[in-house]
Amino acid sequence: MSGAGAPTLAVDATGMRVAIIAGSWHTEVMSGLVAGAEQSVAAAGAEHTLFRVAGAFELPAAAQVALTPATEGGGGFDAAVCLGVIIRGGTPHFEYVSSAVTDGLTRVQLDAGRPVGFGVLTTDNEQQALDRSGLPGSVESKGVEAAEAALHLAVTQRAIREAGASS
Repeated sequence: MSGAGAPTLAVDATGMRVAIIAGSWHTEVMSGLVAGAEQSVAAAGAEHTLFRVAGAFELPAAAQVALTPATEGGGGFDAAVCLGVIIRGGTPHFEYVSSAVTDGLTRVQLDAGRPVGFGVLTTDNEQQALDRSGLPGSVESKGVEAAEAALHLAVTQRAIREAGASS
C-alpha cells in the first residue's frame, strides 16, 4: 500500500484558518475524506470551513480564491485542503482531469505561497478509493494525510518567516 511509512505530522496550528474544499462525486468516499480532514484540523487547534465544489476539476479555482488575501477579494485562509476522487474509466478523461487538477493545485500553492493539502484520490476502481478514504475498514485516510501535510507546511512557513524577520 502506498501509505506504508507515512509520517504523522501533528502540529499546533492554533489560530490558523483552513479551507477544506471537497468535490461532490463518490459521496461515500468523500464522506470519509472530509471527516478525516476535519478531525486533523480540529486536533491541530485550527478552525476550518467546508466548501463543496462539483468535482475534482473545480478544486484549483476554489483553492485559489480561498488562499487569496481577503484584502484582494479572497478568503484569506492560511491553508487549503483539497479533496476529490477521480476513478479511471474507459476513456482518456481520467488522465486529463488528473493532470489538470494536479498541475492546477501545484500552481495555486506556488502562486499563493500558502499550503494546499493534496487529498485527491486517483484510482483504478472504487475499491481502491474506499481503501484510502478513512472509512471503517480502510487501510489509509488520505483526508487525514492531506490536512496534516497542509498544516505542517503552514506552521513551517510561519517559522521560516519569523526566523527571517528576526535576522
